[in-house]
Amino acid sequence: MISTIQLNNNVKKSLNKFKEKEKETYEEVIVRMIQTLEKQKREQEELLIEGCKAMAEESLKIAKEWEGTLMDGLDKNERW
Repeated sequence: MISTIQLNNNVKKSLNKFKEKEKETYEEVIVRMIQTLEKQKREQEELLIEGCKAMAEESLKIAKEWEGTLMDGLDKNERW
């Protein structure tokens, strides 16, 4: 099914700047833009996941360094 859409002249001029070939259609330009955005979104999600994993590993490392330090120097018989 083919649809017709109305574009503001500024949008049309912007799309023209993104054409890689003179005869490239606006649909091809838009599809390429969508694919690029989807790829960037996937890459950002992957980077975010990697960053969260690195932060979690660092947090665990710090927690292990502090493990057992709470009771240092405290009277075990003291009641709170």
